[in-house]
Amino acid sequence: MEEKRGRHTKEKAQQLARERALVILRVHEGTITAKQGSHLLGVSRKTYYEWEEKALRAMALALENRPPGRPPALMDPEKEALRERIQELEEKLEQAERIIEVKELLGVYEEFRHKGSKKNRSIGKRL
Repeated sequence: MEEKRGRHTKEKAQQLARERALVILRVHEGTITAKQGSHLLGVSRKTYYEWEEKALRAMALALENRPPGRPPALMDPEKEALRERIQELEEKLEQAERIIEVKELLGVYEEFRHKGSKKNRSIGKRL
């Protein structure tokens, strides 16, 4: 029931906005005067001119060239912070993996070096 009431209210607001837009367009085409338009809308001329300015700015904004495609989604600050934290942790993990790899290589090198020095000692003793 709440949903129907909300939808009905939204439709009513949209219809009212359309009626206002039509009056503003009629004034701009010269069919009626601004005084008549404000009377039709039930507002002062000052309010009419404020609505007219707002409508024309919105129309100009809506007609600006925009890059093709879907506009970028608004980022949730919490999600963005989590993405940054994931990036940071991935970088730390990659660094830790490189350190482990270097340590393993050093271990193999040390083992090779010790084996080689034992051979050299035994060779030297025979001479």
